[in-house]
Amino acid sequence: MAKKNAANVVGVKTKTTWKQAFKRDWQLYLLLLLPLIMVFVFSYGAYPGLRMAFMDYKPAKGYAGSEWVGMKTFVKIFKDADFMRALRNSIVFNLADLIIGFPMPIILALILNELRYPRFKKVSQTILYLPHFLSWVVIYGIFVSFLGSTGVINSVITSLGFEPVSFLMDSGKFRGILVIADAWKEIGWSSIIYFAAIAGLDQECFEAADVDGATRIQKIWYITLPSLLPTIVLMLIIRVGNIMNAGFDQIFVFYNPTVYDVADIIGTYVYRMGLGKLEFSTGTAVGLFNSVISMILVHSSNFIARKATGKGIW
Repeated sequence: MAKKNAANVVGVKTKTTWKQAFKRDWQLYLLLLLPLIMVFVFSYGAYPGLRMAFMDYKPAKGYAGSEWVGMKTFVKIFKDADFMRALRNSIVFNLADLIIGFPMPIILALILNELRYPRFKKVSQTILYLPHFLSWVVIYGIFVSFLGSTGVINSVITSLGFEPVSFLMDSGKFRGILVIADAWKEIGWSSIIYFAAIAGLDQECFEAADVDGATRIQKIWYITLPSLLPTIVLMLIIRVGNIMNAGFDQIFVFYNPTVYDVADIIGTYVYRMGLGKLEFSTGTAVGLFNSVISMILVHSSNFIARKATGKGIW
């Protein structure tokens, strides 16, 4: 008894059993139940449907009556010029979005952190966060009002005596507009996690740097950025894993037949084949291929990050 009381006095922690944890936090487990059900239903529950990728699936015949064709569907899609174009466009668009869009929230968070007027900082954050909550339909309407044939920019161009520019119907300009639109929409919202990470840094390091006479740039380079490295690596790995999946909502709203050659991506290809032409086997095969590539990208980027920086997700 004396030993037990002594252990309690010095603060020795005893192991909590599962039953004790559940009894203590049952409300939290109850709240977690609905998201878990949704994950199992919409993610794991869809796994049996992957067999359609290896079948000539006919909805009227079902799984039992549809013919098993093995890898023929995959051979078919890799011989499809439209799929290869969609694959190329997906890689080009998302790599450009990664190169341009990924550093911008980090830079924005660093700038906001250096502002010395709290009220101006809050107003700026609110303005920058707002586009994230607008749907792509609204964003498209905004861009049409500026870049359309009768938009503000073309009105200025024609008033100066020049020919109007087809911003949204020119393949050479369309990708750049997509990247700019996505960066503008998400830069504020994506900066939140970096801004929160900066707010949690040890302020004593900055105070010591001030004593040593460090400039703002030196403090950012030698203190803030190294401290943000784990967060940056985590977000980069997640972003790389989504390279094959990102962009469908935006492109589906923005694109038109005149820019199919640069705007058609894997997401729109699956939509067109699976729901438009009702080729469920083709749509499932492309989706499975997409998921496998995404998994490889996540593991590869995590491996490279651990080798380069010593930090990763696992």
